[in-house]
Amino acid sequence: MSFTLTSPVTGGDQTGLTSPTYTIAADTPPNSSGKQYAVTALGGTQSGVDASSSPSRPFTVTLERPAVLRQLGAVDPVTGQLRSVPKNVYKIRVRKGVTPLSSQPAALLMATLQLEIPAGADTADAANVRAALSLMIGSLNQISASIGDTLVTGVI
Repeated sequence: MSFTLTSPVTGGDQTGLTSPTYTIAADTPPNSSGKQYAVTALGGTQSGVDASSSPSRPFTVTLERPAVLRQLGAVDPVTGQLRSVPKNVYKIRVRKGVTPLSSQPAALLMATLQLEIPAGADTADAANVRAALSLMIGSLNQISASIGDTLVTGVI
């Protein structure tokens, strides 16, 4: 699988975090069609942030592909059109233990990015598949701090 992260991972800009980096180590993924990494150390200035410290306070990133890659079906002999176009769903998940209220047990924050690629587009239109992902990643990088501010303030 091509999903491979190298350590350290440079984090996106965020209000209150200066040059954030994350040292990662291979971890056990929840299923065999994925890879998982745990954050073992932090770099830059990240006051109040902790690395993976226990099962109740994880800090992990999981990269998953479909367990079974779907293929295109046959073209309808009468209409000449595909009867259906199945999708291959890839996911990137970050889990982080967070404190919901002082002196309370940790709660789990889940962030999931789901990519649904129509079967066949990987070969018939690879350039546009890559362009869609490029725009998504570029947009997220550009507004990383704004997304963080919105998650904390509720203002979009």
